[in-house]
This record gives sequence, structure tokens and C-alpha cells, in this order.
Amino acid sequence: MHLFYISSLQTETVILPEEESKHAIKVLRLTKGDAVNLVDGKGGFYQAIIQEDNPKKCVLQVTETYLQFGYRPYRIHIAVAPTKNIDRMEWFVEKATEIGIDRISFLLCERSERKQVNHDRLEKVLVSAMKQSVKAYKPELSNIISFKDFIGELAPGGNYIAHLEEHDRTPLHRVPVAESFCVLIGPEGDFSPQEIKLAYEKGVQPVTLGTSRLRTETAALVACHTLNLLHDLKNT
Repeated sequence: MHLFYISSLQTETVILPEEESKHAIKVLRLTKGDAVNLVDGKGGFYQAIIQEDNPKKCVLQVTETYLQFGYRPYRIHIAVAPTKNIDRMEWFVEKATEIGIDRISFLLCERSERKQVNHDRLEKVLVSAMKQSVKAYKPELSNIISFKDFIGELAPGGNYIAHLEEHDRTPLHRVPVAESFCVLIGPEGDFSPQEIKLAYEKGVQPVTLGTSRLRTETAALVACHTLNLLHDLKNT
């Protein structure tokens, strides 16, 4: 399956961006009359035929349209402190997109080792993973934000913080099934006591991801998978 991403589709005639056009014609060696598929990141999945095999401006004709392709009736939001090694964050973004996630936020915490991320680079990783896993919905990738500001903007309900302090914590796989989840994952040094207290004051509930001590990106991916599995089991 040859799958390409377009940010919007308003007519049945589509021109691929130059990078996608080059990949289609020069790398995949597709030609006029070949069938391809498109996703728009908003739930649209399209079948199309190549009309003009120009490597700078490949023109397609849409033949079939499927809306809300792969729709999930719930939302998963993971807010994570980016790791010092950005490759590990790219790995998380890629794998979480493949599994199924709706929003990724990056937290600047008191013990954070990284204070910025390359948003454009992570967007490319995300789009590539979306195409590879045949997802029609593109997750939202939010810019880095301070923990305090993030907590202040957090809507109530379905919010959890995974920390390592010796508090009463509910296993994430036992939380109530909801339409929307947000799980906060801290840096390698964990959230500070002040950050945990601030989260509690906002109504964020403490959870545990198991008995193993996980790396930040592993913990974030485990949370993403657990919440997807929680909904899948509910519907079986």
C-alpha cells in the first residue's frame, strides 16, 4: 500500500507536496495510472489514481473517500518531560503514534534535563509513523510548556500523574474507563514533591505503571498502550 499524507483535501484533484511527489515518482517509481492512498490527518482516507507523474508536482484524482477512518471514541493525551537524549523522545513519538494517541505535550519540570525540543523534526517523525501504521488521524504535538502552566490549563476529569513517591497509587489499568485521559510522565529524576502537590491540588490522581522502574519514554509508551488496551477490553 502506497500511502501519502496531505494536510487538506478540498477537491477531487490533489497535488502532492514536492517532497511526497519526489518520493512517489523517484523513489517508488510510480507512474500515471497507478493507484495510491491518501490520509489527511483529520480522519479522511482516500483512494486515488496518478494523473500526472511529475516528481515536483504529482497530480492525483481521488476515486474513493472514507471519512472517520479508524475513529476511536476516546482521547489519549500523554504529557511527558523530554529526555536529555532526544532520540528517545523521537522513539516515543513514533511508537505512540503507531499504537494510537491523540495528543503529546512536553513538560518543563524542575528536574528536567532538556528545556527544548525540535518541534518540526518530531512532526516529521509523527507523520511518518502515521503513514506507516495507516492512521488517518494525526496526533496533536504541543510545544514545551512549564509544568505549572500545564497544570493551570488542564481541564478537569480523567487526569493522572505517574510518580515514584510512596503514596497510595492506583494501577493505571484499573482506573475508570473514560472518554478522555491525560497521563503525566516526569523526567528521569521524577517529579518534585512540589509538582506532585500542585497536581493533587488540581485534582490529578496518582497512578502506578507497575513494579518496574521505567525510563521516561518507556513509561510514557506503557501508559499509552495501557489506556488503549483498557478501552479495547471494555468493548470485547
